Amino acid sequence: MSNRQRNRTNLYVSQQKKPDLWGGLECTVNRVGDVYQDQVKRGGHQDRLSDLDLIADLGISTLRYPVLWERAAPEHPDKLDWSWTDERLNRLRELGIRPIAGLVHHGCGPAYATYDQPEFEHGLAHYARQVAERYPWINAYTPVNEPLTTARFGGLYGHWYPHGKSGKAFVDILLRECRATVRAMAEIRKVRPDAQLIQTDDLGKTHSTPLLSYQAELENERRWLSWDLLCGRVVPHHPLWDYLRWSGAGEADLWFLVENACPPSVIGVNHYVTSERYLDENMGAYPDRTHGGNKRHRYADTEMVRACPEHRTGLGSLLVEAWERYGLPIAVTEAHLGDCEDEQMRWLGEVWQQAQLATDAGADIQAVTVWALLGMYDWHCLLTRQEDRHEPGVFNLSSGKPEPTRLAPMIRRLAAGEPVESLIPPGRGWWQSAKSTLQLTPSLKQAVSHFFE
Repeated sequence: MSNRQRNRTNLYVSQQKKPDLWGGLECTVNRVGDVYQDQVKRGGHQDRLSDLDLIADLGISTLRYPVLWERAAPEHPDKLDWSWTDERLNRLRELGIRPIAGLVHHGCGPAYATYDQPEFEHGLAHYARQVAERYPWINAYTPVNEPLTTARFGGLYGHWYPHGKSGKAFVDILLRECRATVRAMAEIRKVRPDAQLIQTDDLGKTHSTPLLSYQAELENERRWLSWDLLCGRVVPHHPLWDYLRWSGAGEADLWFLVENACPPSVIGVNHYVTSERYLDENMGAYPDRTHGGNKRHRYADTEMVRACPEHRTGLGSLLVEAWERYGLPIAVTEAHLGDCEDEQMRWLGEVWQQAQLATDAGADIQAVTVWALLGMYDWHCLLTRQEDRHEPGVFNLSSGKPEPTRLAPMIRRLAAGEPVESLIPPGRGWWQSAKSTLQLTPSLKQAVSHFFE
């Protein structure tokens, strides 16, 4: 068989393949000042083992699940309470659900080893080894969820502890999170050599007016940074090498990640309706909450769906960009929409269709994750305040117990193999422009075509 015939056969196979259906719980433990917030406690999952049976009933067989350092060992690295995780993980095992163990989820680490201190990376590695030894049957981990996003919120924008607002604080946190991931996976693999690294981060794209194209270019390079660092790609010719050095990164820290590269087994793409951004110096056209800037220009940073929805890149093209860049398996690991049930169903349907579109283009898209199954609290203000505003997920917790929404039967039918087109409510989502079909962009069609020549 010629290469051309083989590649066309692979394309045919990819067009028949559907992504697996995963699930996930919003489980952030973040710190603002000296106050920790815990989504598992706030949503009541802390006290409801029965939630896992509800999840199993959806047909989900892989679940992103919290085994969080701050929860298991909040006071001392060797003073651990395994009772909660023992009960939950053993129940998942009984139900036949594979957990992807999350060790830090938007957290800064426990108070004795926060991510702005050297103790974080070695402390997380120590904890990871303890988890692997206690649960050797777990074969998939996310040591640090969204390191880039967490570093931006804690080091660049000042939202979360340590409330930094500088390139130096951002880079310091990001590099420490990546080194911690490398060290954690090394310890896990001493116990479970085949353990997978499912490395999540937000993937969007920044668009702009011509004046601000330089800022958009920086942000579009930066969006890959956590994966580039873990893959050992950040060397002197990397577009952000000078930026990292200028921001205070030591050469030894950068070369550590090159010499100890730990590429993800699966790239976890987290994507929201707000992930694509638009920068515009015409600030008067946008609400005050969007106003910001850099040392050269002031500008509004708003959602692309509100500024120019017809020019969205779309998740399908973003997934193909990630595939083209890394050639590694990809899963959509988060894609929540806080809205009414019809809109949530349309959003999940679009995400599923876009994942299928990327698969048909030749990308290895392994799964789409239903996130967040139990909803989330106070993400409208990025967890900077506690206002008890609940966004339902597949289950609504407003009554104090999980009540299934219309997403639940949709997910059961997806899990059973029904085509997603038959499950989406009629009409467009508010974010969907009549002028945009969200197909692969011409440049990406050309980029993937070489696989099939």
